[in-house]
Amino acid sequence: MTCAGDPATTDQLIPAAGDAPAAGTECAPMPGPDVTVIIAAYNAMPYVTRSVTSVLDQTLGADRIELIVVDDGSTDGTAAELDRLAADVPTMHVVHQPNSGGPAGPRNLGLDRATGRHIFFLDADDHLGPEALERMVAAADTNGSDVVLGRIVGEGGRRAPTSMFGRNQPKTDVFASRVYWTLNPMKLFRRELVDRLGLRFETGLSIGEDQPFTATAYLEAAAISVVADYDCLYWVAREDGNNITAQPHGTRMRMDLFRMMTELVARHVEPGERRDVLMHRHFAVELRDAVLQLCREPYRDTQDKLLEELGDLIEPYYHEGLAARLPAMVRLRCHLIRQGLLDELLTVVRWELDRGAASYGITTLAATAAHGPDILTENGRAYAEYPYFRDSTLNIPDDCYDITSELRVRHFLETAELRGGALRLAGHAYVHRISTRDISTELIVRKRGGKAEYRLPVRHTATPGLGADEDGGYFDYGDAGFDVTVDLATAADGAPLSAGLWDFTLAVGAQGVVKEARLGSRRAESVTSDTVTVVTDDGMAAALFTTKPYGNLSLDVGETRHRVLPLLGVDSVAWAAEGPAVLVVNGRCGLAGWPDGALTLRATGADGAVREVPVEPGTDGAFVVRQGYAEAGEWRFELRLSAGSGQWNVPVPPQPRLSAARWQRLGLPWYAKGVEGRDVLVVRVGRVELLKGVRGRLKRR
Repeated sequence: MTCAGDPATTDQLIPAAGDAPAAGTECAPMPGPDVTVIIAAYNAMPYVTRSVTSVLDQTLGADRIELIVVDDGSTDGTAAELDRLAADVPTMHVVHQPNSGGPAGPRNLGLDRATGRHIFFLDADDHLGPEALERMVAAADTNGSDVVLGRIVGEGGRRAPTSMFGRNQPKTDVFASRVYWTLNPMKLFRRELVDRLGLRFETGLSIGEDQPFTATAYLEAAAISVVADYDCLYWVAREDGNNITAQPHGTRMRMDLFRMMTELVARHVEPGERRDVLMHRHFAVELRDAVLQLCREPYRDTQDKLLEELGDLIEPYYHEGLAARLPAMVRLRCHLIRQGLLDELLTVVRWELDRGAASYGITTLAATAAHGPDILTENGRAYAEYPYFRDSTLNIPDDCYDITSELRVRHFLETAELRGGALRLAGHAYVHRISTRDISTELIVRKRGGKAEYRLPVRHTATPGLGADEDGGYFDYGDAGFDVTVDLATAADGAPLSAGLWDFTLAVGAQGVVKEARLGSRRAESVTSDTVTVVTDDGMAAALFTTKPYGNLSLDVGETRHRVLPLLGVDSVAWAAEGPAVLVVNGRCGLAGWPDGALTLRATGADGAVREVPVEPGTDGAFVVRQGYAEAGEWRFELRLSAGSGQWNVPVPPQPRLSAARWQRLGLPWYAKGVEGRDVLVVRVGRVELLKGVRGRLKRR
């Protein structure tokens, strides 16, 4: 039995049933680790050293981590290096076993021996960021998550998945996020979930053995969390090219994986849109990889047989709803498979390989073409001219080439200025892979939560050289600039914008193809993301702000969420040093604009008399304003912003510590003092009555 401080074992990690401590040995009960990290290692030198040390150096703390490394019959010195690393680390355990042929067996062995609350699988080629486990455990504990994904970054040229790491997601699932598009096991799994489901890796697969494990955990998880604001896992491309996912695997193995995963999804999810969301991944990735491998099969009769099997595999799940989600190339592959067109399918595969089709994000198989297919625009649609496009002998449907839904708007905001009652927006936007000819871009001002929307024409501006560094310069985006001013008083077809939240969308058009994109997420550094609030001449309050988490621009008209009053305030009140009859008010104004003379310090007498002094804040919003006295009475003080039909009043708070002021006027004594018991600063001004003054002095004697 191993106690704290004992050397790390290299074979038996837990005592056999019935074992007892040796006489005279006492082991204090120790809490289980927070995380068990499991590494399956096979011929992983020199990468395994960094992999292991990245676990041992975690900020979570070595006492909270159990590390199990299974050496799967390495012959390159990995075994000796693991023993060396474990020699002085009680929480690191090394198991040596004959080679099993893949990572599934070693991972399962590690699972059988794990004692941590959570499990994290790490490949021996990869390594962790120092805070990775601390952040992921915190996410799991805070949100009750059964699975936590930490952001993955590629190293050495390896492409890592990115679509699911756009933002932190405390609680999500496979339908509300893109997490299902990464099915590798390098994630934090709650061990209770793993044990309850009896999850283990598929030892019969040499590729994708992790997918059933991860997919099942996703589908059964109470919640999934995504840590996207920290580089948790570094996914390394080995210089020798020996990452297991980079190795060739036959068509049969790819087909078995596709079958296994589609059947798993079908068992867990009823037919419909939710099932299609998950099937999309397997038709786009696993089916693609099976077809790429089909091209490499050496015998024609084998290819014919496998093609027929592929047709049988996709038939139960391929329907109009799923097809609508898939990219055109996937639809084309499926059409050729279902029609049994082997030669045409192989031609399409070779065409893909020539343009850099990649398998599992490790290496590009080939890349001899400078750009993708030519694109035909017609009747507002865009068609990729993949092989056999409008071939009269095959009559493949145009839908298999329609890429309109795949096109994306690339946009950049260079100016966003809200001044007075006008908002000016300028930048550039274009539909990627559609040259800017016959451009027809408009700005759509759309009311959130309603049906109202207004389209404003933009002024097109030249953008010479834009896009020259992408797509080999094959597409010309030289007229992608836009400049538009939104007049808040007339933007609603000549009428003012009504109160509410308004979003800005660009309808970017070129060659008859129109794509929409929310504006603002990509912006120049000079375009602030701070909320900018103005009051217009006619009294309309408008606030330009950015939405979270994406940073798109929106406009709040009429103080729906962004109020004017909190932007006005008084910090201090005192008597002026130059004379006791002058009150000095220091305050702040957080507005970016208002009509000239509309902001004042207002004193209202008990008889309704009004005295106002203009307030003129500095560039930082701070102001100092002085108000003198000439008339007797009680005066109530407030900041007042008045423009058109809009009016905002901020009472100056009472000042208990403000002493009374006294001065002489025409040889007679006057005073000013705060009136107690009011919820606003009220100052009483008057002439001192001499008889009362004498009586007061006598009483004080």
